[in-house]
Amino acid sequence: MVVEKSTVPVKTAETIRKVLLAASSREGDSSDAGAVWCVLSSPEFLAEGTAISDLVSPARVLVGGDDTPSGRAGVRILAALYTAWIPVERILTTSTWSSELSKLAANAFLAQRISSINAMSALCEASGADVDEVAKAVGSDPRVGPHFLKASVGFGGSCFKKDILNLVWLFRSYGLDSQADYWEGVIKINDLQTRRFTDSIVARLFGSVSGKRIAILGYAFKAGTGDARESPATAVAQQLLAERAFVAVFDPKVTTATIANELASAGVSVAEAAVEVSSDAYAAAKGAHAIVIATDWPEFASLDWRSIFDACAKPAFVFDGRNILDLAALRHIGFECVGIGKPAAKLQAYMAAHEAVRAAATPPSSPRASSTKGVKESFETALAALSAAAPDIPQPPRS
Repeated sequence: MVVEKSTVPVKTAETIRKVLLAASSREGDSSDAGAVWCVLSSPEFLAEGTAISDLVSPARVLVGGDDTPSGRAGVRILAALYTAWIPVERILTTSTWSSELSKLAANAFLAQRISSINAMSALCEASGADVDEVAKAVGSDPRVGPHFLKASVGFGGSCFKKDILNLVWLFRSYGLDSQADYWEGVIKINDLQTRRFTDSIVARLFGSVSGKRIAILGYAFKAGTGDARESPATAVAQQLLAERAFVAVFDPKVTTATIANELASAGVSVAEAAVEVSSDAYAAAKGAHAIVIATDWPEFASLDWRSIFDACAKPAFVFDGRNILDLAALRHIGFECVGIGKPAAKLQAYMAAHEAVRAAATPPSSPRASSTKGVKESFETALAALSAAAPDIPQPPRS
């Protein structure tokens, strides 16, 4: 009997069985002649950071096997092993194919919930709603539940994107292109969320981060692990570096080598780029124009933010990509703060007015309209609109 535990493409068990049967019936090898191979699927549902507790007390255990005498016997044997510490009602038995597909579907559904609330966060920012309040209201419905409804800069990790792309391939291989497009959209929303977040950093810092120090606190894809695979922090760092920012990174668990490897996989050489891996959060934030929260490490909420503010360049900005900070308290200290899905109608107006300032500052090609007086008047008008749109946001200097 062979049991596959890892997340695998659907029908992998069938491939394994064919390989074993072919190997056992090789010419001149009769040691396994007549063997009946039972290949079962029992995918693990362990989450990084809680793997031991998930193993000791799982929400469910899945055992899939073929509807054959050997398959049914194998399912009974494996299920009996699990009953040593898992209640029988939590042990689910299915066909092999259903078991393999269930693992992919479970991760896809979790990722979909994150992309759904992140899509709502964009609407909240534009309309003035608070995504945390919306998530609480929606999650209070027992048909929905509160899990995986935390808006953020985006999901990461080695599983979600890989498993969704696996599903997309499966759908397309069966000619189900519309369904494939739906699941591919989950990844597109995730990528868009990260891009929106980075764009808001650039917009708030007066349209340019060139030469500015940006501290990224957190590099793991989530708290409780040192895993940085597919972390949104990599995309944020890459995009800021492309805007010629200087990026200082700190994470309490992720090693310097891991950060370098992840950036290298995104085409960024730490040795050549304007990147610093700092020893602690305070070192990363020293002299920073903006601080970015990329991982929901609880310790970030309890930092001495007054000391950090004093050490930052002014005006000092905080971009909370995980909504773990008390933004009102930080504003009281003096920070300019931006959260995910938080009321930001002023930011939308600011961005529109900022574009008007940039347009007014660029002399048009028409000789009649390109007079110094005309440009100055347009520039002053745009600055006035900018100030009216967001009076609490520091304005760019007049030159």
